[in-house]
Amino acid sequence: MRCALSILTSENQLTDTSILGSIVEKIVKGTTMAITYKDAGVDIDAGDLFVRKIKPFVKSTFRPEVMTHIGGFGGLFALKKYREPVLVSGTDGVGTKLKIAFLTNKHDTIGIDLVAMSVNDIIVQGAEPLFFLDYFATGRLKPQEHSDIVKGIAEGCRQAGCALIGGETAEMPSFYSEDEYDLAGFAVGVVEKKKIINGSRIKPGDQLIGLASSGLHSNGYSLVRKALLEKAGYGVEDTLSELGHATLGEVLLAPTRIYAETILALLKEFDIRGMAHITGGGITENTPRMLPKGAQAFIKKGTWDIQPIFKLIQKKSQVDDGEMYRDFNMGIGMVLAVPKRQVAAVMKKATKLGERAYLIGEIVKGKQVVRYEEK
Repeated sequence: MRCALSILTSENQLTDTSILGSIVEKIVKGTTMAITYKDAGVDIDAGDLFVRKIKPFVKSTFRPEVMTHIGGFGGLFALKKYREPVLVSGTDGVGTKLKIAFLTNKHDTIGIDLVAMSVNDIIVQGAEPLFFLDYFATGRLKPQEHSDIVKGIAEGCRQAGCALIGGETAEMPSFYSEDEYDLAGFAVGVVEKKKIINGSRIKPGDQLIGLASSGLHSNGYSLVRKALLEKAGYGVEDTLSELGHATLGEVLLAPTRIYAETILALLKEFDIRGMAHITGGGITENTPRMLPKGAQAFIKKGTWDIQPIFKLIQKKSQVDDGEMYRDFNMGIGMVLAVPKRQVAAVMKKATKLGERAYLIGEIVKGKQVVRYEEK
């Protein structure tokens, strides 16, 4: 569970000027020098306040299978209703999208991204997300500001239907700056052995349905910052006509879409033979991960809407289409392989569930790669 604050205090790491200043002050005021953990940069009281603030968010995600309480050493979760349960796990971070959160000083949605990156990975194998754990590290714990991060993580868990059953908070002065933090997440799901989806049943003639992304999701931000913030000179508060008069920061921080509810509903009614979560590597690198030997993904460009942010990035970075489709999701966050006879019904159901669904291609004979039909 959310537990102890940690610190790295080797001789050459204890260099923060505020920490040294506190120690020097103790030396000046008296002959006896007692250095507390707070002098070294770790505030246990702030940690306790942080845990109190996040408790309501965490508890709101609990499922009936949760057998633990906030503050224990480990999270307990009872598996029920499964005959041959297979656990599916995934882990990820948010990458340099965190830099945008720092620049905008907005921290209540980045946690959704954290959950989404792991949960979207495990659902492609047909797994129901069960629980999630997070790791949060910072230079100085700020209970009010940082509780917003956990609030976002809890929201992501609610969207995914999983419980936030544990986490770790690490306050590490002189390792991270006071205004920065890092995040990692760990998701565990379960699927019946006979219902595992691994793409082995995909065959030529199957159709590819793309579910729209909510924007950049959490990939490609190093190129985004290079192209838009450094080269183009935009600021996160700039309002751009190309983006529908939204601020650049708002568009870049749009949370990653979580597809768990939609995918689990579709699996109950349809023969979904394979799925690909479009993350780093884009459509080009991720779609082949679901393909069996002898199957190739034939993608038809122009069959779905590409959000303005991608067009702006390409314009300012001057990279070609090949690079764009390898670095970004280009408006598609999830690709499904389904039998041709079920395409219309799957798309209708997905739309009813709140998704924007597009028929973007088909499976043909060939090597396990993506081949594009140009406009």
